[in-house]
Amino acid sequence: MELPVWFEVGTFIALTVLLLADLALITRRPHEPSVREASIWVTFYIALALVFGLVLLVVTNGEYATQFYAGWLTEYSLSVDNLFVFVIIMARFKVPRKLQQEVLMVGIIIALVLRGIFILLGAAVIERFVWVFFLFGAFLVYTAINLVRGHGEDEDYEENALIRRMKKVLPMTADFHGNKIRVSQGGKKLFTPMIVVFLALGTTDLLFALDSIPAIFGLTQESFIVFTANVFALMGLRQLYFLLGGLLKRLVYLSYGLAVILAFIGVKLILEAVHENQYPFLSDREPIESVPEIPIWLSLAVILGVLVIATVASLLKTRGQLTPAEGTAVDPQEQPTGEPGEPDAAVESEDRATRARRED
Repeated sequence: MELPVWFEVGTFIALTVLLLADLALITRRPHEPSVREASIWVTFYIALALVFGLVLLVVTNGEYATQFYAGWLTEYSLSVDNLFVFVIIMARFKVPRKLQQEVLMVGIIIALVLRGIFILLGAAVIERFVWVFFLFGAFLVYTAINLVRGHGEDEDYEENALIRRMKKVLPMTADFHGNKIRVSQGGKKLFTPMIVVFLALGTTDLLFALDSIPAIFGLTQESFIVFTANVFALMGLRQLYFLLGGLLKRLVYLSYGLAVILAFIGVKLILEAVHENQYPFLSDREPIESVPEIPIWLSLAVILGVLVIATVASLLKTRGQLTPAEGTAVDPQEQPTGEPGEPDAAVESEDRATRARRED
C-alpha cells in the first residue's frame, strides 16, 4: 500500500509549521528552560511521535506504523548519544546558557536540511544499486564493533576542517551579541561566534547521520518514513538536552546498547539482501528461501528491548552516584580567561564511544 500524497504533503506542512513556531518562540524569549518546562516539551514531542504512528496505522497499515516506530526509536536513541557531543560543543565555545536553546534549535534545523538531502541521495542510490545493502550492512556492523572497542576511552573533541577554516577566514567578534550572527563594529561588518557554533552542531550531527541513516534504511526503504522518523527524533532533542544534563554520564551502557542495535540492523540488511537476491551472481536472481527474513515487528521488539535493558542496567550501575551537571556554558562575566567561540582547555574530554561513531 502506498502512502497517500495528501498525507505526505500535509505532514510536511504541519512539521514545518511546528518547527518554525518553536523557533519563533525561543527567539522571542531566550531563556534557560526549567526542568518542568523541559519535561513538558519532551513529553509533548514523544506523545506527538506516538500519535503520528497511530495516524499512520489508520491511514495506511500496520507495516508502515511499525516501521516508523522502529525507525523513530533507533534515531531517538542515537540522538541521545549525540547529546554527549552537544554538551562538549556548548561548553567549549562558552555559549551563554540563555542562548543555548536557540543555538540547539538552529543546529537541529541545519541538521534536518542536511539529513533530508542525505536521505534523498540514499534512496536514489538504493533504487539504482541494490548491492548497496551489503555495504550499509557491513558498515553498521563495523560501527557497532568500534562502539564496543571504544567504550570507556576518552578523547578530546576536535573541530572539523570546515569550522577551523571559518574561524581563520571570517572577520569575527570576540564576544557573543545575543542571538545575532553578524554585527557592525567600528564601521565594519563582523560575524559573531554564534555562526561557528551553529555550523559546529549542524555538521557534527551530519557526521552522526552517516550511521543513523543507513540504520533506518535497514528498517524501511520508504523515504517518507525515514525522514519523519528523523524529524520526530530531532525535534525533542533541544529540550532533552536541558532535561538530562549531567544524567547523560549515567547512561554508561548506552553505547553497548547502540552497538547491539546497529549490529542487529546490519545483519538484517545483509540477510534481506541475500534473501531477495537481486544479484546475477547469486542463483540467477532467484530468491534464496533458506536465508531467513527478519520481520519488522521483531526489529521493533529487539530495539525496544535493548534500549530498556541498556537504560535500566546503566541506572542500576550508577545508582547513588552524583553526576555534576554538564553542558552549562560559563557566563562571560564569570570567566576571566579565554574568549567565546574559542575552545576551553578545561572542558572534560568527550566519551570515546560517541567519538567512534563520529569518526566513521
